[in-house]
Amino acid sequence: MTRSTPSKNLLHKLTVATMFALAASSAQAANVLVVLSDADHLDLKDGKVFPTGFYLNELMQPVKLLRDAGHRITFATPTGQAPTVDKTSVDSMYFNNDATDLQAHQALLDRLALISKETSPVVSLSRIEQIGYDRFDAVYIPGGHAPMQDLLKSPALGRLLTEFHQRGKTTALVCHGPIALLSTLPNANGFVASMEANGKATQVPEWIYSGYKVTVISNQEELQAKPQLGGGEMKFYPQTALQQAGAQYRSNTAPWTANVVVDRELITGQNPASAVGVAKELLARLK
Repeated sequence: MTRSTPSKNLLHKLTVATMFALAASSAQAANVLVVLSDADHLDLKDGKVFPTGFYLNELMQPVKLLRDAGHRITFATPTGQAPTVDKTSVDSMYFNNDATDLQAHQALLDRLALISKETSPVVSLSRIEQIGYDRFDAVYIPGGHAPMQDLLKSPALGRLLTEFHQRGKTTALVCHGPIALLSTLPNANGFVASMEANGKATQVPEWIYSGYKVTVISNQEELQAKPQLGGGEMKFYPQTALQQAGAQYRSNTAPWTANVVVDRELITGQNPASAVGVAKELLARLK
């Protein structure tokens, strides 16, 4: 019995089908820019300093979900320095009290070498600008207190977010991350200085996100978490700052429960428990 060989026509059809399948797979993969603070502390009132960084679950839960879905991720900080993980966030309570899940996300962080001073793949926001904002389909900014130190008044981040706003590109942020939206203010430094000095803005600024429904860690949650600051006090709370800038704040009904708010291109999450929900909304936008 002889074995028949595929005809040239069949081989051609198989080749074309394979090419289309590969193209479709490639087309489904998005390039997500993850922006982190490169600060390792937050300046508090009266000259006190709070060691901080990004929250492990707020970064790695969305990163893992994005990677598992086949999307590409580029990491950046304002100056290109490796970010710092907030040590208090390396806790299974942020992973549904599942120690195995915590270890899995820690292991992924280690494989990516993000916090390595020598081998971190993180690039600067100026490099991202050189590469071109059009290379990225979405941006994600996790929390931890660190964004309160630098991202809220970073000119480079302000340019990036303004570009994303103008093009309607998905912009996702969680916990303290939404404070980074202030970087798009015409005078972010002046606004922040006013908040630090007076607890309020001296005037209502023109802002590209004015009227947007957003969430961020609430004043109530900040007060409940105040003991973490070791007797220190934040210069102002992000909820108040975003409201002063013109955002419509939306809170959860019970502190520390998940809350995700979507308005136009913005996806904002209120607290660590909201990170997975924000990631799922982001993934839905990338399909």
